[in-house]
Amino acid sequence: MEVVNHHHLPFPSLLGFNQSPLVPKFVSVFRKTQVFKTTLKSKFLITSTSSSRVSSFLKCCCTSNQNDNTSKPSQGFSVLESDIECDIGSLWSTMGLYMFSFHIPLSFGGLSIVSQLLHTSSLDHQTQAISVLLLQILELVVVSLLLRFSAKPPYKIFSNVEADTMTNERNWLLASVFGFGFLVLLVFITSLIADSLIGPKDVNNPVLKEILLSGSISLTACSLVYCIITPFLEETVYRGFLLKYLASTMEWPQALLISSAIFSAAHLSGENFLQLFIIGLVLGCSYCWTGKLSSSIAIHSMYNALTLLITLTS
Repeated sequence: MEVVNHHHLPFPSLLGFNQSPLVPKFVSVFRKTQVFKTTLKSKFLITSTSSSRVSSFLKCCCTSNQNDNTSKPSQGFSVLESDIECDIGSLWSTMGLYMFSFHIPLSFGGLSIVSQLLHTSSLDHQTQAISVLLLQILELVVVSLLLRFSAKPPYKIFSNVEADTMTNERNWLLASVFGFGFLVLLVFITSLIADSLIGPKDVNNPVLKEILLSGSISLTACSLVYCIITPFLEETVYRGFLLKYLASTMEWPQALLISSAIFSAAHLSGENFLQLFIIGLVLGCSYCWTGKLSSSIAIHSMYNALTLLITLTS
């Protein structure tokens, strides 16, 4: 019988010939080592993948927070836009045209024009109330056209009654209530100071009271003028247009002072200049803080309504 020398066979241990008792143990240990290495490598890959995912998640969170912080800058007191490309020459020419061509002639000479048109020397109370209402409506229409076609950039009269979403977090109703209370307090204090320095003055307007008491038509017309049309008209001109456009060319406190002074001077009342200036400041602050004309219009309307009520009951 021929003896086969297994040393001449390739890989004899793998073919199973004459394996030493230690070979299976080494093979078993080798296999276990390979399995352990494979398992360890898999765990390491899983851990590395998890770590990379956590790192990516943290980076995303940090980036998101940075984006949130950069997209929502901290707002100051005023939220008025500062990037309006305002033509300062057009601003003052528009205001001058409005003041001297429309506001003063219609507000202070409008009833005289109506008297001439009606060929009468004096108007009765009801005719006066209706005439003032029509004159204010005419002035409002003229202002809307003037600001639309003369101002640069053009101003749309209803553009600032509601502001953009950036200012929605500021409650204009709360600002209106607070502003009205603060305004009444300031006017009361300044009235006391003026009475102590100059002497008491009758706050009642006898002519206005006679018009209000002349009939329901006169009362309704005056209420519409004082509480709706005039507040909307004046807030559009002096806050929505003048203050907003000035605030884009200078700091908002400077724009507030200038617009309030012009608002007071436009009433052509020297004895009431200080109180009108204070009223302009309060209305302007309300508009700057909320970014909405609805706030200053509401304060203006409530103050005028209080004035009518005091006139009726005094």
